[in-house]
Amino acid sequence: MKDYSVGEAAGLLGVSADTVRRWIDNGSLDATRSVAGRRRIEGVALAQFAQSLHENADPLVATSASMRNHFTGIVTKVVKDKVMAQVEIQAGPFRVVALISREAVDDMGLVPGVMASAVVKSTNVSIEL
Repeated sequence: MKDYSVGEAAGLLGVSADTVRRWIDNGSLDATRSVAGRRRIEGVALAQFAQSLHENADPLVATSASMRNHFTGIVTKVVKDKVMAQVEIQAGPFRVVALISREAVDDMGLVPGVMASAVVKSTNVSIEL
């Protein structure tokens, strides 16, 4: 299972590393310590936490600068059928949903907790690692 450093988690959530440390210290976000003593956050736990941060947020109010149509975040949900898949990414305050082939999801290993970018062009959204 993928896990993230405090700095990586901060980048995905759009906050400072100190904010992530405070969330860990107050019990809002679960983390473990590596052999070297560094805090590590499991990808699935980070995905759930990212979703909870912005469940009721208005993305038009929370908007900051454009990232040139790349929304890097953490995969929060993947629903697959025989041919297609729905992938949800929490990228800061933005929830991005893409419909892509099941084969692409399997090839990229897209599961909750994986970092990925939603690339938006016109009316289409694609996913890249």
